[in-house]
Amino acid sequence: MATRSTPAASLRYKEDESRISRLTLLLGVLAAIAVACFRGGHWGLGILIGSVLAWFNFHWLKQGLDAFAEAAAAPGNRRSAKVPVLTYFKALFRYGLIALAVYVIFRFLNVPVLSMVLGLCALGAATFVVSIRSIVYPQE
Repeated sequence: MATRSTPAASLRYKEDESRISRLTLLLGVLAAIAVACFRGGHWGLGILIGSVLAWFNFHWLKQGLDAFAEAAAAPGNRRSAKVPVLTYFKALFRYGLIALAVYVIFRFLNVPVLSMVLGLCALGAATFVVSIRSIVYPQE
């Protein structure tokens, strides 16, 4: 079995990140369609909005961690290893930005907050599916 520090393992992480990203949006769209059929368009829109916000959250987290890891791995005398200020902002305030977006959408579009919160769960569902896939197919 390959260790996690090998290039193959690094590639596997990148593939899993890509799967999580795509699956978050796919699950969000499928859930939004199903919910729109049974609960109405506003609920479906809320699920879709929540899953898109979850997708942004995932990408902001990934960008931040990649930038911090690159800076940490850089030699001490290298000046190009600085982390952009926007990366710090996204890392520190991403939950606040999501909460603000949910509030504004709720306030002005009258989309139920619960539907957006449930849509945010698309990221967790996608991560769960990819994790189970990695267990079932450990060295694909």
